[in-house]
Amino acid sequence: MNQPAALLACVIIDDNEINRFTLERAVQRHDQLTLAASFPDAVEALAYFHAGHPADVLLLDIEMPHISGLELVKLLPEPKPAVVLVTTHASFAVDAFELRVLDYLVKPVNYARFCQAIARVMELQPAPAPAPAPPAPVAPVASVAVPSDISASGTDMFVKTGGKLLRINFEDVLYIEALSTYVLLVTDKQKHIVGGTLKNMEERLPFRHFVRVHRSYIVNLHRVEALEDNMLKLGQHEVPVSRAYQDELVQRLQAL
Repeated sequence: MNQPAALLACVIIDDNEINRFTLERAVQRHDQLTLAASFPDAVEALAYFHAGHPADVLLLDIEMPHISGLELVKLLPEPKPAVVLVTTHASFAVDAFELRVLDYLVKPVNYARFCQAIARVMELQPAPAPAPAPPAPVAPVASVAVPSDISASGTDMFVKTGGKLLRINFEDVLYIEALSTYVLLVTDKQKHIVGGTLKNMEERLPFRHFVRVHRSYIVNLHRVEALEDNMLKLGQHEVPVSRAYQDELVQRLQAL
């Protein structure tokens, strides 16, 4: 006798309360899904995934503050859930499928179309593997504490992100932004989320050319292209400068 398939754990991320509630109802209505978590913010959801909570399906809005849905897909730790994007703009479809998302739903989501997307997810689910043999007993190994970030030589520094230590060349970092209990390291090509506060990161940075310019921002002076109207231009990005830091910033820029 065949056993019923296990329910797929579903996570929802949408900053619009009404849209999020609609998706929650759709998940609860579907007999092959169970709602594992629902978030109004991508940063909070990313912390959930980095904590090791599993998910089979991710219903993800695209346009959100701090981190967009497309950026979040790139930051998700492995193994990634099947991603179904949900948005009001069909124009994002090309970018979405370049990230190999499974499906793309346009709001307002029709329940029949929602079921089609879930059916695609179910088709790609692997067959259940046989239970592994119990491992042979091994002698206990003393655990070693790993700091949240470790400075290295030259312009490199190791930071802990996504459950691993990653070497970052800080000459590539444009600025560092505070996000709740996380900080965002922004380069020309990538964004890395690191646990901790901006103050903690500022105290650990061994590079003198990184300076605080705002309560929420630290910038790489080597990458500053212009300062105009209390805004710093760094590549394609702009960072605000608060009055409290402006005079010192100007002096540091002139001393470069």
